[in-house]
Amino acid sequence: MKSFKPITPGRRQMTIVDYSSITKSKPFKALTKNIENSAGRNHHGRITMRHQGGGNKKTYRILDFCQNKMNVPGKVETIEYDPYRTAFIALVVYKDGDRRYIIAPKDMKVGDEVMTSEMTSLKIGNRMKLKNIPIGYLVHNIELMAGAGGKLARSAGSYAEVLGHEGGYSDLKLNSGEIRKVKSDNLVSIGQVSNADHNLVNIGKAGRSRWLGIRPTVRGKVMNPCDHPYGGGEGRTQRGTRRPKDIWGNITGGKKTRKRKKWSNKLIIQRRPKR
Repeated sequence: MKSFKPITPGRRQMTIVDYSSITKSKPFKALTKNIENSAGRNHHGRITMRHQGGGNKKTYRILDFCQNKMNVPGKVETIEYDPYRTAFIALVVYKDGDRRYIIAPKDMKVGDEVMTSEMTSLKIGNRMKLKNIPIGYLVHNIELMAGAGGKLARSAGSYAEVLGHEGGYSDLKLNSGEIRKVKSDNLVSIGQVSNADHNLVNIGKAGRSRWLGIRPTVRGKVMNPCDHPYGGGEGRTQRGTRRPKDIWGNITGGKKTRKRKKWSNKLIIQRRPKR
């Protein structure tokens, strides 16, 4: 983490991630596209997600979550920043000349070789079938269905620990604490995702939130009764409702949102612990 001298009130608490591992500022143009900023509005133009809008312009990097170039060695060309995700990304040039962006694992450097194979060396960045990875290793970019690309453990600092293999399934412990089964034939990448300090970032000032496209949020308790269930009263009053609710009266705190009969419930061995 990088902190600053307190020359202004905003600088006093502000921290940023150390970007010394970044080797290039501009992306590989052939793997980029522009995504129109809808600012939290649907196709009718109505706001469906509040507190979004503005922010710096961003260019989307097209990532390869499948990494399905089997048995073709690749070399890491650059480590780059991606404005659309918390982790860093790596540009890999394969032996056949093809270039693809992948999620950069922790400690990956320019010049490192990566390989996707059914079974390959247990080196950070390599991708292989889950059944061939020993117990205790950390993995990321985990497929839930073979060939569908990685879905689990893709954000900054995330990982899953391999606990065991049995009956065509492997037991993984996610860093949320959840333990679940994943098919052993699915592909996973070895290592922890880069930029593990991302959760320690202190925004520092309101303007920096605006740069990120986050608009101000007004507390419900300072509204009028017609605007929010917490509104009204003389001075600083209590919430006035037993359970935490949003502006429309829907329960927000502690309410389970997962479908009770979801088919994948049988694959979850242990739910994540309550914080």
